[in-house]
This record gives sequence, C-alpha cells and structure tokens, in this order.
Amino acid sequence: MFRSVLLSRVLSGLIATGMAVGALSLQGCSDPESENKAPARPALVAQPLSADASQDVFPGEVRARYEPELGFRIGGKISQRLVDVGDRVSEGTVLAKLDTDDVSLKLDAVRAQMASAQADHNLASSELERYRELMERNVISRSQFDSFESRYDASVAQLRQARANLKVARNQADYASLKAPRDGVIAQRLAEAGQVVAAGQAVFVLAIDGDREVRIDLPEQDVGRFKIGMPVAIELWSRPGQVFEGKIRELSPAADPRSRTFEARVAFENASVGADLGQSARVFVSGAANADVLSIPLSALTAEEGNTYVWVVNPDALTLQKTPVEVGPYQEQVVPVLSGLQPQDWVVTAGTQLLREGQRVIPVDRQNRQLDLAEAAPAEQAAPEAPADDSADATPSPDADQ
Repeated sequence: MFRSVLLSRVLSGLIATGMAVGALSLQGCSDPESENKAPARPALVAQPLSADASQDVFPGEVRARYEPELGFRIGGKISQRLVDVGDRVSEGTVLAKLDTDDVSLKLDAVRAQMASAQADHNLASSELERYRELMERNVISRSQFDSFESRYDASVAQLRQARANLKVARNQADYASLKAPRDGVIAQRLAEAGQVVAAGQAVFVLAIDGDREVRIDLPEQDVGRFKIGMPVAIELWSRPGQVFEGKIRELSPAADPRSRTFEARVAFENASVGADLGQSARVFVSGAANADVLSIPLSALTAEEGNTYVWVVNPDALTLQKTPVEVGPYQEQVVPVLSGLQPQDWVVTAGTQLLREGQRVIPVDRQNRQLDLAEAAPAEQAAPEAPADDSADATPSPDADQ
C-alpha cells in the first residue's frame, strides 16, 4: 500500500510539471502573433507647424512714454506730501514740501551779508568821490588815490558776490517745494512725509500725458531676434479681439539683475488708441524670423537616455516609428525642432509614454475624427493676423494641435 501511494504522488508531480512546461511553450509561441494581431489604438496626431505659423505672446502693461523721477534739488526733511498715487496734476502743481527752517535761516544770513556789502560799497563810493576832488587839487598823491580806487573796486566785487549768494539762497528756498514739470498722473510714490531725503533722491514718478506704450520683458534666449522698429501686434485685455499695430521702440541693453529679462518698450502706431495707464496688454510677435524651423507641442516629445524622440506615424501602414529629433529652446506650449522632422510628417501629440515601436494606431484629430493620412493635405502654415477666440463653436483644422 505504501508503494502504491508513493507511485501515485510521483505520477501526479510529473503530470503537473509537463503541463507547466507546455503552457510556457505555448505562451512563448503566441506572444509575437498576439502583438501583430493586437487591435490598433486611437492616437492624437498633428503635423509640425513652421515658425512663421506661430506667434509668441508676451504680457505687458500700458505705461507712459515719459516717466521722469521727481526729487528735491536740495536735501532735507519732507514736511508735507500733497498728492498720492493716481492723482492728476498740472504743470507747476506743488507735490511736496521740505522743512524750511534751515533754508530760511540761511536766506536771512545771506540778506545780512548783502546789506553789509551794500553799505561797504556806498562808503567806498563816497570816499572815492571825495579823494578824486582832493587829487584834482593836488592835495593827495596819485598813489593814495589809487588805494581808495582799489578799495572801491573791491566793494563792487563784494556787492556782486552778495547779490549772487542772495539769488542762490532764494532759489534754494524755492527748491523746498517740489513742483510738477508737466501735466500728468502720479505713477509712484517713493517717499513719505517725515522722511529725510538727499538732493536728487526720487520722491515721485510722474507719467506725463501724451504717448502711451506697452512695457514687456523678453527672456534671454529670445532677445537676440528682436530689433528696434520690429512690427508687432498689441491687444488690450479690456478690448479683446481688437488688435492694434505697434513697433518695438526701445530695447534694454542689460538684463534685469533679479528677473534676468530684458525690458522692451512697444509703441502704438495709432496715437488715438485711448489706452489708460496700468492696463494689461498682450504683445504678439510673429515667428517669421525662424521660418525654416518647425515647431511641435511639448506633449509630443519623449526622452530616453538623454536623447529626444517623437513618434512619427507611417501614413501607409499606420504604424509608429521612434524618430530622434534635435530641439531648440523650450517655449510655453511648443518647442522648435531644428532637425529630424519634415513638414509633411505626422507625429503623435499625446500619450507618448504608452507607445512602442511598430505599434498600429488609428490617427484622430482634436475632435476625435479619424484621419486619412495618405490623402490628407499638408497643414496650412499661415499665421493668424489676430488672436483667435477659443470659443466652443470654433472648429480648428485637423492639424491644429494648440
């Protein structure tokens, strides 16, 4: 009985082992066939856009063309601040005043010096007349007369110096009041009443009435392609869809030490835009300077071991091919492709981490419509003249990936 039980256990183990080996062999033989017969999965595809079909957008703020910093011409303690940010002022309006105690004392001292110099001059003048008469009667010598004449000339010079000092003292007393040089709006307040300021220290920033422009910040990698006089398009947030012509009027020669961006000023071509100070705006810059460079969405890129790839769809077999590409500086939503792609190629723009080489796909567009890549025409590359309205009823082209 013990021998029969042992024999049955050995037979059952051999049967189980054979079944496992058979299952593994069947599985190894069926994997390639299952991959080839796997159903195709939908894939969102698009064609690369040329750089002149895209636009870079830079947020900005409407500023005055002339924004001088106003400060006192003398140092002292601010006793009164008469305006605040946003106040409209006219030419000659007093904006702030300094404590005038020291200035008044100095003015009194200079007036006293002026009175003393005037008295010395009057005395020297009368003595000169008397000694001239004495010399004519040969009562005094010529050398004595020359001495009194020299004293008179010195009194004239001292009187002239005293008058100049008096004018300076009066001007300094007048400088204790900070006045607006032109009509405009107070854009910034940089000092407060009770603060001691030095001569020339900025107290207010005045936005002078007249021309308006948009201030934008350009990143380091893009500043090289901007030139003074370059045409751009401007859109105000308060007036969406209305585009104004403009041009780059000024480019900063140095980067901001904090943001590492370059300030640029964009002037309106039309003087009657009616933009208000502080309004938000967007500046659209065409990519025509890089017309030979293609761009694709950031979601189309995939990386492996430091190399960048995209998945290109074979239009005849509808299979995927992993294609290496060389890309340029990354932008907010797209990235330029310097080499590796052709304008007629179709690339997968979503779910690239789930794809594999040779996989069969069903190309679809943003509206989930199936595309016939073999008969599809090349994508339109014309750039829009104005920012498009992303409304729900708008129907983009099949290859419009962004």
